[in-house]
Amino acid sequence: MKNVEEQAESALLLNDSAVSDFLRQNPDFFIRNARQVEQMMVPHPVRGSVSLVEWHMARQRNHIQRLEEEITLLMEQATANHQLFERLLILQGHLASADSLQDMLNRLQRWARELGLAGANIRLFNEQWALGAPSDFVQLGLSRQAFEPLRIQRFGQQQHYLGPLNGPELLLLLPQAKAVGSVAMSLLGQEGDLGVLIFSSRDNHHYQPGMGTMLLQHLAHMLPELLSRWITRL
Repeated sequence: MKNVEEQAESALLLNDSAVSDFLRQNPDFFIRNARQVEQMMVPHPVRGSVSLVEWHMARQRNHIQRLEEEITLLMEQATANHQLFERLLILQGHLASADSLQDMLNRLQRWARELGLAGANIRLFNEQWALGAPSDFVQLGLSRQAFEPLRIQRFGQQQHYLGPLNGPELLLLLPQAKAVGSVAMSLLGQEGDLGVLIFSSRDNHHYQPGMGTMLLQHLAHMLPELLSRWITRL
């Protein structure tokens, strides 16, 4: 009876934590028991069971494969970031060397079309910029109050939106545009309170939620300073 009680007590004490503690305190256990280790079998979802050595090697292979995939992804991201940086430098140089606001807007439009897009447009909130007469760029103005429902619906708490717009939304932002399938929009300025930058595509699926927004973010921070050369901030 006593032996049974002792065995039951040992079984209760021998749990995962106790085994782990024992192995940490006896790092040479597997060396001293190499033959038994080789004979240990681990459950396998496909093969039924595999040796502990095979199981460990498979884990190592999976770990190495994950590391290789992560390194490949990092290299791809570094290449993409480098290309993005070069593209932004070129665009910034083109926009900064413009002779007028219209020239700058034309250069931005050409850059977008070279990328296969339908166009690029800037709308500025009337409350933040001096766009009233005698300004030649009244058409850039946009009422923040009129834009607010669209911002809540499309942007939420974000600075960017990628995807489709409905008819009334397109009429508000791009009244002259035709056959717009999807857009990429970014709120201008650090606080997103200066206006909105809009890239448009005829393809309904060209811009979709979840796509990268780094380019939009850089342009949205860069453009207000360039615009201030020709339009006074209020």
